[in-house]
Amino acid sequence: MKKALVLSKAEGFTLIELMIVIAILGILAALISGQFITSLKKGRDARRKSDLDQTQKALEMYYEDNKAYPDAVTFGSALSTADKTYMQKVSNDPISGNSYQYESDGTYYRLFSCIENGNDQSSGVSQTGYSGGPASCGTGACATCKYTISSPNITPLPIP
Repeated sequence: MKKALVLSKAEGFTLIELMIVIAILGILAALISGQFITSLKKGRDARRKSDLDQTQKALEMYYEDNKAYPDAVTFGSALSTADKTYMQKVSNDPISGNSYQYESDGTYYRLFSCIENGNDQSSGVSQTGYSGGPASCGTGACATCKYTISSPNITPLPIP
């Protein structure tokens, strides 16, 4: 009688193979989450710039009718006079809910906001902040006012 030689082959992964796969997945997750967080910051910054651009347009319409800019703007409320509404709701900051900063004496205005993206070098952005502007634009990442737009009849603040 012939003996059958039976070889036993274990199926599955070794511990080293599993550790390599887990390490690769961890590296990929770290890379993806970093890009995701940066994208969120860029999106919030784009919204801030858009909010201030819309507010700027409403302020210019206000000036055309009243020959002066408002002394104060209440963020989160309408920008209006007794007979006309220029903006239904002046927006607040998208992350903190804090108001943007507004300064005016009636003859000019400046609007200020924070910028979270430390690599943004677009027009109106100063990564070191603006001297001569408000002391703060919020808390945490938005503590320093790093973006400004102003009325066309005033020289923009210099970028330090």
